[in-house]
Amino acid sequence: MPTTSRSYASYVAVGDSFTEGMCDDLHPDGHYRGWADRVASALAADAGAGGDFRYANLAVRGKLIGQIHDEQLATAIGMGAQLVTLAGGFNDVLRPGCDIDRVERLLGRCAAELRATGATVVLFTSTDPTRRLTGSARLLPAILRMKAFVQELGQQDGFAVVDLFSAPCFDDRRLWAEDRLHLSPEGHRRVAEGVLEALGRPAATDWRAPLPAAAPPGRAEKLRSDARWLGAHLGPWIGRRLTGRSSGDGRPPKRPELLPFP
Repeated sequence: MPTTSRSYASYVAVGDSFTEGMCDDLHPDGHYRGWADRVASALAADAGAGGDFRYANLAVRGKLIGQIHDEQLATAIGMGAQLVTLAGGFNDVLRPGCDIDRVERLLGRCAAELRATGATVVLFTSTDPTRRLTGSARLLPAILRMKAFVQELGQQDGFAVVDLFSAPCFDDRRLWAEDRLHLSPEGHRRVAEGVLEALGRPAATDWRAPLPAAAPPGRAEKLRSDARWLGAHLGPWIGRRLTGRSSGDGRPPKRPELLPFP
């Protein structure tokens, strides 16, 4: 259920690499910017020069929905922010044998407990990887089920949904980083616009609009790109799965406290 436009004095972002901001531009401190930081910047501007806008980002790359529930939920609830964005479960879906019932149960529990604080809660549907990634068709049943689940939650009072699945612009590889899993800076910008629109703000641009047409890569260029991806990204990802490791192991959130922003 879309929310009416309002100002927010505090915002906490909960999730995995999507929300951490992987592959966006880097801040001077070495952290990725990401769509959540972009949303925070816009909300802080709404608060004005004399405002006291506060922002925390608890997201950590590689986290599964159970880890988000166990490691981030209580902290986010304790912050009592007026706005929360919650994205999780896609890392679970990527893994063979995903227990989609458990994913939905934990995501729903996180959403309900965050909403119980009085916060506006923004949820997300996944993009459709089958339109851009060969071999991803096996993921579609779980993604469609999660999409329906999130949209049903979004009909409740105090929730909003950013429907990325229905935005064909995300079929364009230019909205994705070289690893093909995380957003490019332009992808992060568009997600930020989608969040702000879901919060009732007038859209600065049409975030769903396709990018200008570009010549498709030649065969040789595509082969080189695929080879780089296999060696630099897919191989290490498979290695972590086989050894039970995660890219987020031992990594703290980039903004663990609800502090004035920027």
